Amino acid sequence: MIKTPEQLNEKIAACSACLDGKFKGENGKRAVVLCGGTGCLSSNSAEIREKFEKVIAEKGLSDRVTVNQVGCFGFCSQGPFVKIFPEDTLYRMVKLEDVEEIVEKDLIGGEIVERLLYVEPATGEKVQRQDDINFYKKQRRIALHGCGAINPEDINEALGYGAYQGLARALTMDRQEVINEVLKAGLRGRGGGGFPTGRKWQFAYNEAGDEKYVVCNGDEGDPGAFMDRSILEGNPLAVIEGMVIAGYAIGAKNGYFYVRAEYPVAVRRLRIAIQQAKDEGLLGEHILGTDFSFNVHIRLGAGAFVCGEETALLNSIEGKRGMPRPRPPFPAVKGLWQCPTIVNNVETLACVPYILREGAEEFAKYGTEKSKGTKVFALGGKVNNVGLVEVPMGTTLRELIFDIGGGIPNGKKFKAIQTGGPSGGCLTTEYLDEPIDFDNLVAKGSMMGSGGAIVMDEDNCMVDVAKFYMEFICDESCGKCTPCRIGTKRMLEILTRITEGKGEPEDIDALKELVEVTRNGSLCALGQTAANPISSTMTHFMDEYEAHINEKKCPAHVCKNLMQYKIVKDSCFGCGMCAKQCPASAITRTDYVAPGKKLAAMEIDPKKCVKCGACMSTCKFKAIIKE
Repeated sequence: MIKTPEQLNEKIAACSACLDGKFKGENGKRAVVLCGGTGCLSSNSAEIREKFEKVIAEKGLSDRVTVNQVGCFGFCSQGPFVKIFPEDTLYRMVKLEDVEEIVEKDLIGGEIVERLLYVEPATGEKVQRQDDINFYKKQRRIALHGCGAINPEDINEALGYGAYQGLARALTMDRQEVINEVLKAGLRGRGGGGFPTGRKWQFAYNEAGDEKYVVCNGDEGDPGAFMDRSILEGNPLAVIEGMVIAGYAIGAKNGYFYVRAEYPVAVRRLRIAIQQAKDEGLLGEHILGTDFSFNVHIRLGAGAFVCGEETALLNSIEGKRGMPRPRPPFPAVKGLWQCPTIVNNVETLACVPYILREGAEEFAKYGTEKSKGTKVFALGGKVNNVGLVEVPMGTTLRELIFDIGGGIPNGKKFKAIQTGGPSGGCLTTEYLDEPIDFDNLVAKGSMMGSGGAIVMDEDNCMVDVAKFYMEFICDESCGKCTPCRIGTKRMLEILTRITEGKGEPEDIDALKELVEVTRNGSLCALGQTAANPISSTMTHFMDEYEAHINEKKCPAHVCKNLMQYKIVKDSCFGCGMCAKQCPASAITRTDYVAPGKKLAAMEIDPKKCVKCGACMSTCKFKAIIKE
């Protein structure tokens, strides 16, 4: 058990040497490291690890090769990953049947399995090391520190990678000095609004009271978002350390993790990290021999998006229905059980140890004048390199989408990127060179949010996109306030009519009015930002709304009631595969034989067609189009 700073330093030195030895291959040993994030686990990463262990044992290599599972590597579209140390060779899209070849060729023969290396699309060059891949070159890991490098279920590896050095320093400072350090770093909340973290801590510190609380918001509910989950899965001890530092700064004795129950891997690893920290004396009574004591508890959320709002989250922890509270008073004054409480999300707390360990200036050297540090994004949608990325604030959307993301698949044109999830907005080509920061995105009609970034191409219908997000918001509205409960429902009804070809010109004015009503009248940020996808798509893509309403056409050929499938007869070879796949028997053969073809062309009966798209995906001659 670690009872003093001196013992902590000794432990860190020993763990660091051990970890460094693994990476450098000391004593002739080699290490196999596998991605253990949810994405790779769903692609048999755990089974691949077990097979590595089995084959290595069969080959008599157990004394020379270790097998370890770490957190998310980030490059989700290329997983599962296997990395070999000390050479730092990265294999991607590894399957169970590849294990024996890697063991035989690489671990025994010293030969790289080139077919499993990543290939840069632009150059066709095979890349051996992770850091040489364009996806990683512009990233800087602060919140993701340790993710993809350490075993999240082994506190010794976390200590060897810098854990608890920040807390050790914080405990040598008085509480106000810790808050000042976070203020000087310029850290802003990574959960959505971007409120200065140090100011929030200051409010809670200034409040009198014997009982105060720190709450970690891990209720990540945005569609396509997985930033917080990956941090908790990859380095849960960093978030725990950030919470303990926050507790010390404001004078709290207890902290609560609120994590949605749909994150079983994250919850399990968090429980393990908490228990290991307790066993080492780094949680509980008299931490590192000081008078400061702090305990951590876990509460599981049932998946309500509104519980990402801090006051609804606090109600849920208290056992009440997850509905927002009127503010003021703010949680820093009256929060959990009416006691002063700070609520920070996972990414925010993960940045805190870095600030205390490396210093505020080191953190603040990244980013822009008003948005310091880095930001983690879940990059998804119509982009080649789907995954988790952490970039300095001020990185442009173009760098995010085309340099790190690798551009749009299949040569399609970029159309928009939705940042900030359901509460955000769509940004178009004209904003590609805009720097990403809190204030700039808001000024352009979107927001940072928690970090979701969904890329769309020319095949996306922006009216349908707005409808998708409004469906989500309607389902997730708690119903407490009328503008949100009724306003979002009315907007969804209008959008549904428009996408079904039943829209009227006056629907545009009705949408604009409802946007203002929900924005200005809703109780919490869910309702206040609910209409952002509508307002941003109407600003940048009004022509698509007008085409749906006035011409009864969907320019992107997405809305089923406003499009149909058609066979171009001169391109049809008459193979009949489309007819075999059609579930509605809507495709028959005509009498027309196209020039140069032997069989009569097929045709689609629009009255029978259910617009499932099976015919189009089946046709290898690309003779079926949407119009």
